[in-house]
Amino acid sequence: MASGTVKVDIEGHIATMTVARPEKLNALDLDMLRALSDAADEVEANAQIRVAILTGEGKGFSAGGDIKAWGGMRPEEFGHAWVRHGHRIFERLATLRVPLVAALNGHALGGGLELAGVADIRIAEQQIKIGLPETGLGMVPGWSGTQRLVRRFGAQVVRRMALGGEIFSADEAQALGIVDAVTTTGNALAAANDYAERIAARGPAALEVVKLMIACANGEDNGTAVEALGSILVAKTGDLREGVVSFTEKRAAQFKGEW
Repeated sequence: MASGTVKVDIEGHIATMTVARPEKLNALDLDMLRALSDAADEVEANAQIRVAILTGEGKGFSAGGDIKAWGGMRPEEFGHAWVRHGHRIFERLATLRVPLVAALNGHALGGGLELAGVADIRIAEQQIKIGLPETGLGMVPGWSGTQRLVRRFGAQVVRRMALGGEIFSADEAQALGIVDAVTTTGNALAAANDYAERIAARGPAALEVVKLMIACANGEDNGTAVEALGSILVAKTGDLREGVVSFTEKRAAQFKGEW
């Protein structure tokens, strides 16, 4: 299926979400943010999907936020309609129930790197560049570049990009732990699909729970992760089934502590 400027293709247990605005190197605007949210909802709702891939159409992964989309906004509009809105959507992608693999087929800069940062695994083509150039424009990373990226890549790496304006090659990014693998030009999607198939062959319930457990250990939205884990566990008990049936039958529940 296609949702605006983000395409969703499903093959077997793998969903591929493609950011599709190649004439702008997949620079993000409000329509694309909404389309990313719709894509996340589609993947989340499909019980057959065990892993998802995120990539860009054409020669770029994402050049970040389109300056034309936010440059003329009033400060309060910029803070709410752009930064907070985008932050919520990126969080939605980062907390997908299934593992997410990013295929970095082109540069991932600013918001594009923050988008890549929502993935659990990142595979980059050898020619790409990675960085956080926002302070050169007099602004700051706003889609969790100073939060999620610090937790996932380390504070010093983010300092070098955000404070020093350093731009890393794919090989440098791999050495720093920003990407997990580097492949030849034109092969990121194929490599990501191979890795996705490797993930999809594993136990889907275990994958979902392990992803939540890792998020807890990494200090990412601990409350949501803990409550999701607890809810999954309780939902499988005989007590919950008895509670639902007794409510429907308008009688007192007879709990037995059945797991």
